[in-house]
Amino acid sequence: MELQFYGANCVAVSGKNVRLVIDDNLASLGAKSVTKDSDVVLVTSPIIKLAEKASPKLLIDGPGEYEVSDVSVYGIAARGHMDEAGSLKATMYKLVYNEVSVLITGHIYPELSEQQLEQIGEVDAMLVPVGGNGYTLDAVGALKLVRSIEPRLVIPTHYDDKSLKFEVPQQPLGQAIKELAMEPQETTAKLKLKPGELSDVTQLVVLEASH
Repeated sequence: MELQFYGANCVAVSGKNVRLVIDDNLASLGAKSVTKDSDVVLVTSPIIKLAEKASPKLLIDGPGEYEVSDVSVYGIAARGHMDEAGSLKATMYKLVYNEVSVLITGHIYPELSEQQLEQIGEVDAMLVPVGGNGYTLDAVGALKLVRSIEPRLVIPTHYDDKSLKFEVPQQPLGQAIKELAMEPQETTAKLKLKPGELSDVTQLVVLEASH
């Protein structure tokens, strides 16, 4: 499984025969959409607006279990970051490929129920927003999720990026990392995840945004 980050909350996860693109709202942020016609697109929240011209092979925008080529996709209902208690309009996605699991949290409220944690189970890598300022999770909220889920790798997303025009200013990555109190283990443009190669101790990896 290979991960590539494009800024905001947009990430592409590739298996051998399929590419899944999550939260490609880059066109609404002044950048270019990265979605191709052959991609499967996942959307974590109603606030994510896809490019008008986007015509993916398949769109998944809610809870449920899906088999996409050789990747298993589990959509888990969640409370959106700014939603009222009891509202479940957001969706977390757990992707499983070749015995490796990745969790995309999206813009969620950082307190999860026992049932949600049970649905999530063990996670190898977790992508979590850290930009804060009322729009999404800040590092404090992200850390709550890290402690409750205990992934092997934490990958921060949705932080300040000069090439994107966020509606709400986002926290710089350096500041978020300080608040996470985790030293980055690695900084890379693409991350390949292989079964059996990950540490049991939670580590922070920075994925450089491809623009």
